[in-house]
Amino acid sequence: MLKKKVSIIIPNWNGKRFLKMCLSSLDKLTYPNYEIVVVDNGSKDGSREYVKRYFPFVRLIENKENLGYAGGANLGIKNSFGDYVLILNNDVEVEPNFLTILVERLESSSKIACVQPKICTYDNREILDAVGSFLTSSGFLYHFGRLKKASLSQYNQVREIYSAKGAAMLLRRDVLDRIGLFDDDFFAYFEETDLCHRVWLAGYRVVYEPKAVIYHVVAGTSLKFFVGAPMLYFSLRNRICSFLKNYETFNLIKLLLITLLIYFGMSLVYLATFKFSLVLAVIKAVFWNFKNLPKTLKKRKFVQEKVRRISDEELFKKTMKNPPISYYFYLFRNKLEHFSDI
Repeated sequence: MLKKKVSIIIPNWNGKRFLKMCLSSLDKLTYPNYEIVVVDNGSKDGSREYVKRYFPFVRLIENKENLGYAGGANLGIKNSFGDYVLILNNDVEVEPNFLTILVERLESSSKIACVQPKICTYDNREILDAVGSFLTSSGFLYHFGRLKKASLSQYNQVREIYSAKGAAMLLRRDVLDRIGLFDDDFFAYFEETDLCHRVWLAGYRVVYEPKAVIYHVVAGTSLKFFVGAPMLYFSLRNRICSFLKNYETFNLIKLLLITLLIYFGMSLVYLATFKFSLVLAVIKAVFWNFKNLPKTLKKRKFVQEKVRRISDEELFKKTMKNPPISYYFYLFRNKLEHFSDI
């Protein structure tokens, strides 16, 4: 029986130094039916010429401007033809059988709409980059297994997760047709969490599959181009926007109060340590949401009326996992501005 086609979408922005590693590993996939679409967001490092010369089997979409990770991924999805869509970072190396395993997991249940592989760090392949994220009652994300040993049994079990990591996530196209694609306005950061929230609200599941393995140069592109204030701005801004779109009214109010209190505390810490650019990033993140509230409320109407099939309480039962208090100390000790998807 002919396997369903998978469209592999790779947004790229000045990532030439990663493309050989990524595309060469994809060329060795055991899965028989796939296409590769690289969406170049106005790169100035020769990425386009490199792909054309050395990887002619790749379909290249050339943007004149940087549409961001979300916009680039969306453009690739719209110009691809697979039954399934694999969103993939350019700074990853994949195992030859990883796509076969992901497809098998996706097809094991019609209710599974998104699957994430085991993502290990590229430099130390015994350490996890991501297993997936869970909701917490504080509103923060709990990055389960982050920087833990990949061999531990709890990270080698198929499990439901709240959010897959955007570095690698396989999705059903028909579900995307129903719930919408990534939010173009997000540009970068938190876009995968926002999308996975809608997957859950629509009555589907997000699953972690540990037998499928890839290796990720953690934030290989973003740390070079989006550090400090820009990273903090987009991540905090998009987080509020996602809350406004996706939560029921009572939980939305509660989470917004907690979030704004946390943002205020962060600003005081940054102010006390003379990190004025980070203070400004927090203020701009909040202001952007006030300015764009009418547009966000239109998106909220779509999610609440067209997408939602389960209540927040049902969502929390399946996706909330509160970490030990030590996790928060770990989070703050490693500086919040480096956690783009908190």
